[in-house]
Amino acid sequence: MIKKIKAFIKKLFGGDKPLVVVVSMEGVIGAKSTGRKNINLSNLQTQLENAFKIDKAKAIAILINSPGGSPVQSDLIATKMRQLSIEKRKPILCFCEDAAASGGYWLAAAGDEIYAAPASIIGSIGVIFSGFGFDELIKRYGIQRRVYTQGKRKLQLDPFSPENPDDIEHIKELQADIHTYFKDYVRNRRGDKLKDDEDNLFSGQFWTGNKALELGLIDGLGHYEQVCREKFGENVKFKIISGKSGLSLRSLLEGKLGIFHQEKIIDDAVDIIIEKSHWSRLGL
Repeated sequence: MIKKIKAFIKKLFGGDKPLVVVVSMEGVIGAKSTGRKNINLSNLQTQLENAFKIDKAKAIAILINSPGGSPVQSDLIATKMRQLSIEKRKPILCFCEDAAASGGYWLAAAGDEIYAAPASIIGSIGVIFSGFGFDELIKRYGIQRRVYTQGKRKLQLDPFSPENPDDIEHIKELQADIHTYFKDYVRNRRGDKLKDDEDNLFSGQFWTGNKALELGLIDGLGHYEQVCREKFGENVKFKIISGKSGLSLRSLLEGKLGIFHQEKIIDDAVDIIIEKSHWSRLGL
């Protein structure tokens, strides 16, 4: 009798409706976390664990909007997603928004299925390192660079010194190693779904969602609510798992009291430049 009463109450209040838990990942992928949007395992671990703890969830929907960033953080997050999916026996559905490129696609590939909008930017399976050279500039203004090191390679890639061919060769070796790991991960996750030559798929090129579907980089087109209704029924419910606000006591005081610190202003400016450079590579 008690079981019947509980079942009736559960049904009365919609307890029998299928549930999909939603976790959002938005921003550049990187270990550093300021008040700006940033994707890293430290920020996401609690969210992911809380999402997979919900026993009645039919699936975990991951919303991804990222131009990429750190390959290490991409790998850590993707590994955590797969671990929880296997442990809790819950499928992951990844939904790409404006972009799931480079490290953003690495995250998407952790899903059992990947969806995108027709105009989403997908792919960019490659590795990039960029910087500036100021050696001619400081020479022009008579500025002396004084650096003291132990270890003959400690100054490699110094932006105030001329480029060294050995440094370039070393960076290319590192990039090749990371690129191989990235490609192996995509092959392992997508398998026979990939429909094009690997020289093209892994060239660093990116495509729209429409083209990515043809290439086998994604499984379908659609918004998460639409796709989940098609999969689990029109009465499916969504539970959004929110993360850290990114606001510290210091940042609140700075905002409320107008306190500004030179260090924070510089950090924020650098973060904005890095973030914009990642998005600009995709034309966004």
